[in-house]
Amino acid sequence: MAFQSVEHLLSCAARQPLWKAVLLDDCQDRDVTEQDSFSRMETLWQAMVDSVEHYDPQRRSASGLSGGQGEKMAQAQNTLCGEFMQQVIATALKVGEHNACMGRIVAAPTAGASGVMPAVLLPLWKAQGLSTQTMVECLYVAAGFGQVIATRASISGAEGGCQAEIGSASGMAAAALVHARGGSGAQMAAACAMALQNVLGLVCDPVAGLVEVPCVKRNVMGAVNAMACADMALAGIVGVIPCDQVIDAMNTVGRSLPAALRETGKGGLAATPAGRAIAQQHTAPAP
Repeated sequence: MAFQSVEHLLSCAARQPLWKAVLLDDCQDRDVTEQDSFSRMETLWQAMVDSVEHYDPQRRSASGLSGGQGEKMAQAQNTLCGEFMQQVIATALKVGEHNACMGRIVAAPTAGASGVMPAVLLPLWKAQGLSTQTMVECLYVAAGFGQVIATRASISGAEGGCQAEIGSASGMAAAALVHARGGSGAQMAAACAMALQNVLGLVCDPVAGLVEVPCVKRNVMGAVNAMACADMALAGIVGVIPCDQVIDAMNTVGRSLPAALRETGKGGLAATPAGRAIAQQHTAPAP
C-alpha cells in the first residue's frame, strides 16, 4: 500500500484522477491487472446495492434490538429533512439492520460502519442516474482515504473508539461524494478532514457488546455528516486543519480514550441502567 498520507495521495492525483491512482496502487499491491482490480471493486459496489435490495423489514436480529426501523423511515410522511435525505437515513438504517441480522454487507471500512457508504451513494446513484463506472470510481476514492486513515490512525473501534469506525466511514464517504459531484482532490481532502473533525472523540460503547445499539443509528449520523461536509467542501469551505493532521489527531484522541469507551461494552450508553438491563438479557458473542 503506497499511500501513507493524504498529501502523497493528492500528489499522485496531480498526474491522473485520484481514483485511478488508487486503482493502480491496488494493481501493484496485489499484482493484478487494471481490469481485475476494477472488476473486484465493481463486485463490491453490487454487494452494496444488494445489501439494500435484500433488506427484509420483517426480519429481526437474534437479540431483537434491530429490524424494521429502516422501512419505518422509508415510509415516514412529511419528514423535516425532505425526500432525498429521508432515503439516505433509511438506507443507513437498512444496511445497519441487515448487518445485525447477519445479512451480507460490505465492510467499508468495518461491518459496524457498513451503512454509511451505501447511504450516501445509492440514493445519489438512483436520483441522478449515475453510471456504475462513476460509483466504482467513488469506491476507489473512499478506499484511498481509508487506506491513509488505517495507516496513520485506526479503523478499529477497539483501538480508537467509534470515531475510527463511523468516523472513518464518514470521512471516506465525504471524499467519495465530492468525486461523484466532480470536485477536486483538494476538495475531497477538505471534505474528509471536516467529516473527521466533526466526530473526533466519538466513543465506542455497544450495549451488551452487540454491534446494534447505538451503532446502527450512528451510521445515519455518519452519512448525514458526510453529505454536509461534501457540500461544504464543494462550496469552497475548508476545515483549516489539513487532513493528515486531523487523522493524526484522531489517532492521538483514540489512544487517549479509556478502555471502557473502546468497544468493551463497559462505558457510555452500555453503562446506563437501560444498557445494563439489556446486557443482562443478552449474552454478547465471543470477541
